[in-house]
Amino acid sequence: MTSDLNQLIEGIRTGSIVPYLGPGTLNGVTNKLDGAAIPADSDSLIMAMTNGQPMSPRLMYEFPRAAMHIENKKGRSFIENFLTKVYGETQWSTSELHVALAEMGAPYVIDANRDIQLLQQYSDREHTLIVGAARLAAHPYRFDIYHFANGSYTLIEQDQVNTKIPAIFKPMGCPLPKPSYVASDADFVDYITELMGGFAIPTWLKDYRQEKQYLFLGMRFTRDTERMVMSDLIYGANKELSGWALIADPTDKERKFLDKKNIQLIEQDWVSLLEITAENAA
Repeated sequence: MTSDLNQLIEGIRTGSIVPYLGPGTLNGVTNKLDGAAIPADSDSLIMAMTNGQPMSPRLMYEFPRAAMHIENKKGRSFIENFLTKVYGETQWSTSELHVALAEMGAPYVIDANRDIQLLQQYSDREHTLIVGAARLAAHPYRFDIYHFANGSYTLIEQDQVNTKIPAIFKPMGCPLPKPSYVASDADFVDYITELMGGFAIPTWLKDYRQEKQYLFLGMRFTRDTERMVMSDLIYGANKELSGWALIADPTDKERKFLDKKNIQLIEQDWVSLLEITAENAA
């Protein structure tokens, strides 16, 4: 298995394999002030949003559902301010995995989290940032594109993208450079609809992603939302093998889904990939 993981690492370096990051990749990241874990998965995000008060089982099922309930009561700005405070204003410890990906020089990463760990690690190099957006009036697309150089981001159009520099795709949004999030049920209905219609992915990425393979790290596929977003983001993947998913304790539902998507399941945690990179660096 070590040799297999080494091949995956090499694929990330060359760009033939695209890392696809889920909530689990933030395991171990803590608040620098009080040591609390960063809220990343559905349950922890809901509890952070409600100051530790659990909601009804129906709402606790999934963060978008809970966020929709809160949005209806307190307004969309409450959700946006909450996510910005968590991911943009709180000082978090550094994730070793995100450091490793930056050191590999991954030319394209899909980061389904809303944090800024990867952006911090790529702040030493020129790159393109694609930030997902939802429910935009008079806007044909569901993303904004930014060019990062000399320490700051500049909003650009699709035809201004430098395709020779690394690209980070944050489909669920993030607080930088301007807060934008796909969070509530209404957001996801809009985003997935436009994703299926081809308006949530820049044109050059549609071309670039053809025949690519993906490595899913920290991703679980037990809920429809994650599966639907992923299916459209990897459209055009390698027909023989779409990629690999590192999941230590997969459910039967996940096994069936990954098999259907032609994704090879590796029953290990993503930490095993980190251990190989550390061994290679030693």
